[in-house]
Amino acid sequence: MNTAVSSDPRIQDVRVTDEEIIAHLADGRVIAVPLAWSWRLSEATRAQRGKWRLIGDGQGVRWPDVDEDLSVEGLLHGVPAHRPRSQVQTPPKVAPRRPPNKRLQPPRKKLARG
Repeated sequence: MNTAVSSDPRIQDVRVTDEEIIAHLADGRVIAVPLAWSWRLSEATRAQRGKWRLIGDGQGVRWPDVDEDLSVEGLLHGVPAHRPRSQVQTPPKVAPRRPPNKRLQPPRKKLARG
C-alpha cells in the first residue's frame, strides 16, 4: 500500500497568548512567534484572537474579526507584519511667511514755502 504524504507544512491548530502566536503543524512541529509580529492581533481582544479558521488545507489562518491572515510559510520564515502608513498624508509644516525686511522710515515733513 502506497500512502502519499504531503511535504507541504500545514497548520492543524493555533493559539494566541498575550506573548505569542503558536501554531501546531500536521507534521508535529510547533512554531511560536512574538505576538508583536501581528499588530492586528496585538490590538485584538482575547475573544477576537480565539475566533479563527484555517485557510485552504492548513496553509494559513484567518482571524475574520480583525481582518488578519497569517500563512504557515510566513510563520516559518519569520516575516513580521508591519503597520501600514496612513493613507491620509498631512501636509508638511511650513514656517509662517515673514514680511520682507523693510526699514521703516518716518513720514516726510512738508516744507512750507512762502
